[in-house]
Amino acid sequence: MLERTHLTIVQEVEKQGSLTAAASVLCVTQSALSHSMKKLEQHLGTDIWTREGRNLRLTQAGQYLLAVANRILPQLDHAEARMRQFAKGERGTLRIGMECHPCYQWLLKIVTPYLAAWPDVDVDVKQKFQFGGIGALFGHEIDVLVTPDPLHKPGLQFEPVFDYEQVLAVARNHALANAKYVKPRQLINEVVITYPVETNRLDIYNQFLIPAGVAPKRHKTIETTDIMMQMVASGRGVAALPRWLVQEYAGKVDVVPVRLGPNGIAKQIFLGTREADIGTDYLQAFINLARKPMTSST
Repeated sequence: MLERTHLTIVQEVEKQGSLTAAASVLCVTQSALSHSMKKLEQHLGTDIWTREGRNLRLTQAGQYLLAVANRILPQLDHAEARMRQFAKGERGTLRIGMECHPCYQWLLKIVTPYLAAWPDVDVDVKQKFQFGGIGALFGHEIDVLVTPDPLHKPGLQFEPVFDYEQVLAVARNHALANAKYVKPRQLINEVVITYPVETNRLDIYNQFLIPAGVAPKRHKTIETTDIMMQMVASGRGVAALPRWLVQEYAGKVDVVPVRLGPNGIAKQIFLGTREADIGTDYLQAFINLARKPMTSST
């Protein structure tokens, strides 16, 4: 019979690279681990690994079992954690996943009053997911997904909590600084700085440059907003960011926001949750709180 232990072993062997290392992490002997998996292979009638010298390589059946382990084990861990919290009379942990790099400053404004209002709820923020943001929700890696690009799927619910405008951040002495708006062709000779996100998910590309058949001189990625703004202020490039964020930085560094196109690029921040969890009081409270400050931050 396939048991949770088997899934844990498959996942740990893949993570550690060998039976010996996995056995050490799982606090069992290598022989016991090998025996357990050999019995499973005999029961299933198929091999889970093949040997390549000293290395183990997952078979097609093993790859499928690993995918099952990656999907199910986080759900079981989450369920056990929730049961322990219920037994202790605790509320739990709100795990927030971020698909919106510039939203950290916004999130801080929400988390501070939220923690004060819900002292028995912990908050954890994750940015890297095993399956991507949507998969992380389905896999119970996170409870809330912060994203500007919701992907509506059965079993998930997305709530818009904040409207904002995506603008071009330029240095205060840049030639475009006083323009009413920027045209795509005006970026041909510019270095466009973005977060490390796939190009097809960047608004400045899919809603501005690509439809006009325009490419910038160069595309540069930077992970942190502070460094990005310093690069823009020093004339090393331009960046597409929310207007509210650029305006906040304008008081610290020499940057200004300029509209992208005559009509601008309108965006929203969404909070995605599992429909089954929407009735959780502390989760719903977070969503309600997230709606409030946004109307005054645009």
